[in-house]
Amino acid sequence: MLPNQLLTLVAVAVIPALGALAHGHDQEPLSGDADWAARHLAEEHHISNFDAGAFFSLHDYDSSLTWTPDEIARTYGLNDESAKDVSDEKRREVIHDVLDRFDRDHDGYITRTEFMDTWREGQRLKDFGLGPGHHGDDEYEYEIHHFEKYHDENTREEDLTHPEDIAHFAKHDAMEDAADRQQELDRMPIVEQNIPQKFRRVP
Repeated sequence: MLPNQLLTLVAVAVIPALGALAHGHDQEPLSGDADWAARHLAEEHHISNFDAGAFFSLHDYDSSLTWTPDEIARTYGLNDESAKDVSDEKRREVIHDVLDRFDRDHDGYITRTEFMDTWREGQRLKDFGLGPGHHGDDEYEYEIHHFEKYHDENTREEDLTHPEDIAHFAKHDAMEDAADRQQELDRMPIVEQNIPQKFRRVP
């Protein structure tokens, strides 16, 4: 397994490169009347020009040409850690509202055709006040919401001193430590901690 310092250096080198390829730093400012979908793409994907088909495909996570309730929830960031305090009632409201707007045949799913046809008629995704919709993994969210804003390709390891940097790499360290512990347990023929106390041999 790579040492922690090497992992950090690799991240410093790779993250800005991925950001430059996928997003870039120069983004057109949003207009004041931008809807939730436009703000979502600008903040979460650094995309300023899009059409309904592109938006749908980007959030059709299993490439099934259909949005499921789970995919709707994910698009609005309801599976993200930042949404842990969102109530079940609010989660149901989000899903039901989007289905009401775009699910024309009321089968509980939204096809790409349904979405595009309804979008062309002027329908849009509602802003529920839940933020831009974080739905990337930890690396992606760290890159797009922190690294690209405050660092660049010239950033050195010793420059990663923001609280967000420290928390991000501390999580990496914790995951690595957990993986090491699991490897040690896997090498043990019997894991004593997994044996109920009443079945353990008493010396």
